[in-house]
Amino acid sequence: MVKNGLAVIGFICIVLLPLTVLSASPQEDIQNFQNYFLKLFPGVEKDEFGNGVYAIDAVARQNWIAIEEFPPYEPFVDEGKVMWETPFANGKTYASCFPEGPAQRKNYPRWDKQRSMVVTMELAINDCRIANGEKPLKYAKGQLASLTAYMAYESRGQIIDVKIPLDDPKALAAYEQGKQFWLKRMGQLDLSCAHCHARNAGRQLRSDVLSPALGHVTGWPVYRSKWGEMGTLHRRFTGCNEQLKARPFDPQSEQYRNLEYFLTIMNNGLSFNGPSSRK
Repeated sequence: MVKNGLAVIGFICIVLLPLTVLSASPQEDIQNFQNYFLKLFPGVEKDEFGNGVYAIDAVARQNWIAIEEFPPYEPFVDEGKVMWETPFANGKTYASCFPEGPAQRKNYPRWDKQRSMVVTMELAINDCRIANGEKPLKYAKGQLASLTAYMAYESRGQIIDVKIPLDDPKALAAYEQGKQFWLKRMGQLDLSCAHCHARNAGRQLRSDVLSPALGHVTGWPVYRSKWGEMGTLHRRFTGCNEQLKARPFDPQSEQYRNLEYFLTIMNNGLSFNGPSSRK
């Protein structure tokens, strides 16, 4: 199938065809998803996609490199480190829930068979707080973003390798729901995630270049100049829905956790490199 001179293969065909027509396995999805972007941007190394739009926009990349000399997320990493080391009222710390230490990105998102749901790192942090008698933190920004910034920093270089348990059909269903969310047209603009970040990746939208979906999950949380602070991946999901003039879901809703699960699986093999800074 050819579109605008490019062979739109496998997974990306779903953007243009009804979902019921295709029945690719997750492994086939990963291969087709990643091959699409590698062919669309032939000069970009696979792991380089983890730098987002800066992997494909040379001018923006130079500005980003300059900013990274004194990264604006550093104070938030420091705040997160203090949070990690500060005991709860019961005397325990986050290490009581995460015995491997703060470098946890490789473990999330994951399928929790007992709870029949996707568990993200942010959700696990609040589970830890609740188990230790503390109030949960807000999911989009603030202290949770700082703590995850520190944990992401400690996790840099870990390889994404999210697996779907083959013995649990509910896990595959969650993956499929995340995939369908990514492909579904929504809002008054009647566009999907895939329209912007697959079909039109690299093209300009007003003054911005649309980033490729390969690499979308690697660098979170991020400091955005637009926000003037750190924000989580689900904060960005919310913003994207709002830009489409669609009603967003709450951060850490089942819809967004399943979307994160799907997108992270599509990025298997890339390195985690958060926290990061974005425009």
